[in-house]
Amino acid sequence: MSDQKQWTDVTMPQLAESLVSATIAKWLKQPGETVEQFEPICEVITDKVNAEIPSTLDGIMGDLLAEEGQTVAVGELICRIQTKSVAPMASTGATPVAPAPQGNAQAQVQVQSQQGAASDQSMRGRFSPAVQTLAAQHSIDLNRVTGTGMGGRITRKDVLSYVQQGGSAQAGGVSEQPTATTPAQGSPFAGRQQSAVQHSTPIQNMDPAIPVRNSGIHLTEAPKAPVIEVEGGNNNRSEYFIDVTPIRSAIARNMRQSVSEIPHAWTMIEVDVTNLVMLRNKIKNEFKQKEGINITYLAFLMKAVVNAIKEYPIMNSVWAVDKIIVKRDINISLAVGTEDAVLTPVIKKADQKNIAGLAREIEDLARKTREGTLKLDDMQGGTFTVNNTGSFGSILSYPVINYPQAAILTFESIVKRPVVIDDMIAVRSMANLCLSLDHRILDGVICGRFLQRIKENLEGYTLDTKLY
Repeated sequence: MSDQKQWTDVTMPQLAESLVSATIAKWLKQPGETVEQFEPICEVITDKVNAEIPSTLDGIMGDLLAEEGQTVAVGELICRIQTKSVAPMASTGATPVAPAPQGNAQAQVQVQSQQGAASDQSMRGRFSPAVQTLAAQHSIDLNRVTGTGMGGRITRKDVLSYVQQGGSAQAGGVSEQPTATTPAQGSPFAGRQQSAVQHSTPIQNMDPAIPVRNSGIHLTEAPKAPVIEVEGGNNNRSEYFIDVTPIRSAIARNMRQSVSEIPHAWTMIEVDVTNLVMLRNKIKNEFKQKEGINITYLAFLMKAVVNAIKEYPIMNSVWAVDKIIVKRDINISLAVGTEDAVLTPVIKKADQKNIAGLAREIEDLARKTREGTLKLDDMQGGTFTVNNTGSFGSILSYPVINYPQAAILTFESIVKRPVVIDDMIAVRSMANLCLSLDHRILDGVICGRFLQRIKENLEGYTLDTKLY
């Protein structure tokens, strides 16, 4: 029996139906390094989210045919992986002999990779979906597993070895002390990605001194300024240049398409949310202790919007030239701001979730956005968009519709104002709801009734409202 080397071409996969290309952000494997099936080989940037491309087979990385920073069309070659194919043995009864030289060579490559991982732990906190799935299935704390991949990264083989060894702290491949995580140098994700190890720890064990935004819209108190470079290094120039990222380019393209194709109209309604404020103040501490997350006004708004869409399903539609397509599933796109972009991850089938379930979904999507771990599936299928612009103090806004949806709603800041009630002046907590609509599909009458229904739903909350 003899081993023969063969090369397998790896092409840029179509990560989403609408995706035609992606940009290579960073190679996670270099030529000569061992590659395992499902192990990520590179990071890519798409016009929606950042993603990883996993290997589909075991082997050794060969030539890298695409450079970091290069945009590659779907279906084009990006690298080659060397695999071994076993030639059939003649039926002579002879005992096959294993090819020692090649086995030793591969073992040497693996040993070198492990030695490098021991000194470089920059990728320690980056887990592939396959590793996360295995860890969840076996209830494994990845903080206790030693990674043998590039930069200390944990591979499927590491997790399986940990499972086979019983998961004891004394077993080989297990680290007694958590390994510190540092962002990969030169990676475009550095600074955006929090260690996934931190989020494997229960929330009550986290450092309470670290402020965490839970508004479901923007993620830091003081957003970072984009990195700018002076063209040509001339300090006397009066202009600065900022490279347009794929995500920013997609935002520009979608916004231009929205305002050029959709005839926008705009309307607003004022809502008295005094009862909602009292309800949230009553249950927020208990909810935090029970669920480990904050209950925000956005969850209550989402429920009010979903119930209103059930009564006015035309709001959940898209324009298709010769027909209007009304979507049966109510999938709410949630506008979530990062330091350099606004993403719209989707809460699927929001009409089937209660207030507590919506709060968990909002927190989960905000955390994924903050960590940079959103998947393409998280960004697709939205039918109506909600934006909590009030989280940064806005009281009035004119949102651009999330193409090709029919409408987008913003929830503005809650402020105390004097209001006339029964010919008497009272101080109430008031908020504005702003709606942008596609005037090809929707008219003022239907949208006015829709907003009025949301208003009634929000003002209908009482101290006895159930979250579950």
